[in-house]
Amino acid sequence: MSFTGKYELQSHENFEPFMKALGLPDEQIQKGKDIKSISEIVQDGKKFKVTVTTGTKVLHNEFTIGEECEMEMLTGEKVKAVVQMEGNNKLVANLKGLKSVTELNGDIITNTLTMGDLTYKRISKRI
Repeated sequence: MSFTGKYELQSHENFEPFMKALGLPDEQIQKGKDIKSISEIVQDGKKFKVTVTTGTKVLHNEFTIGEECEMEMLTGEKVKAVVQMEGNNKLVANLKGLKSVTELNGDIITNTLTMGDLTYKRISKRI
């Protein structure tokens, strides 16, 4: 199953408390909570390019399954991580105390971020 495609955010849960816990300023949280971000994924075998555009903010990460890479977090901080694939539709990464699970089911991509006992869930649909 290929992740390649463009996905528009349909809904998200726990955005504000999660972003506060990450340390984002309130002003940025208020601006970001109602914006329908667009995620573009290009998969070439085990190589991935992911671009997430939220308003004027663009987050770009590239990685190869099973290899250490540098990833930019929502805060702008760059951290080292290894992304693993579970089955043929789930990407799992641990970034500095944050666990990211991205699962593709048909045209729906669900990204769940967990930090301690706080979970932020994003649901996007292929466009």
